[in-house]
Amino acid sequence: MSNLKLGDEAPNFTAATTAGEINFHDWAGDSWVVFFSHPSDFTPVCTTELGMVAKYKPEFDKRNVKPIAISVDPLESHNDWIKDINETQHTTVNFPIVADPTKEVANLYGMLHPKADSNFTVRSVYVVGPDKKIKLTLTYPPSTGRNFDEILRVIDSLQLTAYKSVATPANWVEGEEVVISPSVSNEEANEKFPGYTTVKPYLRMTKI
Repeated sequence: MSNLKLGDEAPNFTAATTAGEINFHDWAGDSWVVFFSHPSDFTPVCTTELGMVAKYKPEFDKRNVKPIAISVDPLESHNDWIKDINETQHTTVNFPIVADPTKEVANLYGMLHPKADSNFTVRSVYVVGPDKKIKLTLTYPPSTGRNFDEILRVIDSLQLTAYKSVATPANWVEGEEVVISPSVSNEEANEKFPGYTTVKPYLRMTKI
């Protein structure tokens, strides 16, 4: 298992994908990336997830986010699976799926978990920033489909807080009030966030 943590550089790799061979860092460019793994091809929950990501592609595009999936099955299997995904989910898969039959990439990212199954990738999600640093990690059990509305919500928060001196409160969605970071003095807050509300000295709320 990898010990990748938030703030670590996302490991680079070159691999075959359903969109051709890519070098991960070069392919990512200046975009954000959602990199998510699947135990194997032709699995029911993952079929619905890949279809959902294809449908959400315009939302990812709006946020300058590139989705990319991976499983340890070979490229030919991926291409056959895509036909099923397109048919059953009424969409067109429009992002790469990495073929990783040697498990090299899966090992780089700690996607193999002996306690779950040492032969298949666990269902992980990595959000990687334009600086190639890991901003979010999630691991789901096989029985629970990933919530891509939540992943988009987190990306909205990550992108906002990367450039503003704020944090987002519980259940925050874009457009709602945010928390002013404790590192910002009241004097600075008056300049940056005029009209902010002080709930407690440590809890200051503002609209962005």
